[in-house]
Formats: sequence, structure tokens, C-alpha cells
Amino acid sequence: MPSGPSQIEREISVREAGAKRASAEVSWANYHGWDNQRMHTHQWLALETSTDTLSLAVARGTQTWTHTSAGGALTSTHMIPQTLALLKEAGLALTDLQAVVFGRGPGAFTGLRTACSVAQGLAFGADLLVLPIDTLLAVAEEARAANASTGPAPVTRVLAVMDARMEQVYVAAYEFTPNASDAADGTNLMQGTWRCVQPPELHGPESLHWPADWAQDSFIAAGNAWPVYAGRWPAEFTAPQVMALPTAAALLRLAPAAWAAGAAVPPEEALPLYIRDKVAQTTDERMQIKAQQAEQAAQANEANKTASPTITP
Repeated sequence: MPSGPSQIEREISVREAGAKRASAEVSWANYHGWDNQRMHTHQWLALETSTDTLSLAVARGTQTWTHTSAGGALTSTHMIPQTLALLKEAGLALTDLQAVVFGRGPGAFTGLRTACSVAQGLAFGADLLVLPIDTLLAVAEEARAANASTGPAPVTRVLAVMDARMEQVYVAAYEFTPNASDAADGTNLMQGTWRCVQPPELHGPESLHWPADWAQDSFIAAGNAWPVYAGRWPAEFTAPQVMALPTAAALLRLAPAAWAAGAAVPPEEALPLYIRDKVAQTTDERMQIKAQQAEQAAQANEANKTASPTITP
């Protein structure tokens, strides 16, 4: 049965959010007495649970505090206590924040729902806006930042590829344009602008694709799907592959630009980004998959017997 909103519901939600976004910040501020001083402090809380890792981060000006631990089933138990502990370490209260940032997806359905609901709850309680950011963009930013300190040349193009389970991957393409000069006060955490070239999609590894005008040596591919589907990528896919996960720290670096673009919404308008509507399989579908797997295993076993000569004494 479908776990997330349908395509039509998502499109309606996007249109409604776009229509409301221009006035959302003003109306929320006026109604709740939200002070404008927080709009310029770069004090954020970021939540990222789209994978099996729980990633939290708090920014206070140019300082950042992070927490990383096992997620999955432990996320709902540990997330709020660890968040409050991280805020305390940073010397901040929830009401000091500019917004609550969360990785909206695509990713693990339970993780996305958890991050969204916690972000909404914390924001409601502290009269804050919520800032949803694509997790694949966070993957691209994490890969770019890692390469900035270790790579021979700056990364400006990233194909983000994450394991979506069920023999599929999430994929999106992003292009980064560095700023001509960084802000003198150090508040320009983004240090450039990201542009989405190919929006998040769902594909089998064999049908992975990228922008047609991207030469293989002009981008890197970042994500966690490489060992999972090794040997199943298109033959023409030869771009460098690097391991990267979406992190809360990456969300913090993306937050100022997202805020400036008007992406912040009242808590009730925050939604996860679901690419796959269907996450549950029927009994017949599970049996069919098992039968296919058994047939493939039998074929592989027969092929091994054929390839291995029988030795008789």
C-alpha cells in the first residue's frame, strides 16, 4: 500500500506551498511575534535521517556542533535527546534558532517521516519556520566539501546516486558555481550556488543516466550505491565514484541559500519528498520476486557446473 502522498497530491502541495511561500514568513512572524533579529544570526538546527545514520548539527554563526550515530530503529528513541544535548552544548535554546532544517528526501521512508515530524514538532513549540532541503543535494554538497580539502581540483558537477533498495537507486545531478569572493564576515557558509540540472529520479542501476552534455571526466558520482550494485552500471559510465552520505553539516551549509531563496515554510507545510510511492509489496509480488531469484540462482548454479569440469578418479 502507498506510504507517501500520490503524485497528484505532491503536485498540489508544491503549487500551494509556492503560492503561500511569499507571505508565509511574514504571516508566521506577525502572528507569533517571531523576532527579525534571528533572521540574520545563522543559528540553525539540522536533522538528517534519510539513511541508516542519525546525523544532527547545530550552527551558531561560524561555529558548528555535530552528532553522528546509528540510526534506523534507534532514530526515534535517540533523536530528540541528542538534539537537545547538542543545543545545550552550543549554548542555544530552540527559541534562539532561525529555523529547523531537515533532509526531506528522497531516502528511507521511516527516516524521512521521523525527521519531518520532529522538525515540525520542535518548530511548532518554538515558533520557528522549517527549512526542507533535498537529501541528494546534501550528498552533492558533502562530496564537494570533502573534495575541497583533499581533491586536486574543485568539484563543480556531482551526480548524486543513493541506494533506494528494491534493486533501484535515487539519482539527481547538480552543478556548483563558486562565489567570486567569500563574505568577509564568514557568514557565507555556502561559498557558492548549487543548481539542480537533473531532478531526483528513481532508476535501476543499469538505466542510470546523467545530463547529456556532461562528459565522463567533467563530474564525479557520489553516494552509497557503488558496492551494492557493483558491475551493474552502464558500460559508458566511467566517472569517478566516491562514497558520500547526506549529513546534517551539509544541510547547514546549504541552509543560508535555501533560506534566501524562500524555501522556509511554516511547520504544517513541511513534507517529505517521496520519489517512490509504493514501498510495500503484495504477497503475490513477493512470491514472484522470490521465484525469479530462485530461478536466477538455479541458472547461476547450472552455469557454474558447466564452467567447472568434472574430475573423475
